[in-house]
Amino acid sequence: MNETPLADFTLKPTLTGSAVRLRPFEPTDVAALGPVFEDRELLRLIGSANRSDAPLRPQVAERSEQFRQWRNAQPDRLDLAVVDLASGACVGEVVLNEWDAANRSCNFRILLIASGQDRGLGTEAARIVLAHGFEQLGLHRIALEVYAFNPRARRVYEKLGFVAEGTLRDALHYDGQWVDATVMSILAPDWARHRGRP
Repeated sequence: MNETPLADFTLKPTLTGSAVRLRPFEPTDVAALGPVFEDRELLRLIGSANRSDAPLRPQVAERSEQFRQWRNAQPDRLDLAVVDLASGACVGEVVLNEWDAANRSCNFRILLIASGQDRGLGTEAARIVLAHGFEQLGLHRIALEVYAFNPRARRVYEKLGFVAEGTLRDALHYDGQWVDATVMSILAPDWARHRGRP
């Protein structure tokens, strides 16, 4: 039987496309991503808040630097900064986490600040990290959850080849309303067939 090697998340690569570079986090990235913690709409879309008037949590430099170092050192997940090649600025992050070694699966997450949106940078960043997950780490399944109030993100995930698998009913309680989440995934055979362009 031909065994695929297990993922090695201890290696934190630099991956470059035509418009973005994915790389380990650097100290200057902490300040660049600071606006995320003060963007109520972004916090709503990613499910990091339960109320539109929830207190914002601006980042403290010391705590942010500790978190940056932690992210670059984890042996069971891959966190990479998304750098816009045109400006050289960090505009977001891509993450493969919740690694299940026995089942060769991971969760996928992406986040872009306002200056990185609406230019195709997220789509390219996602394709690059998905390719790395399937082709270098030997993953079989990469999954995510997207909330019902974020149809824009769902369209991007579908454009990348993620397939809806089911609904997590009432997965988030936001401003007194229950919100469903859709579970989506790409499998290695899907990726081999379309490489993020179904």
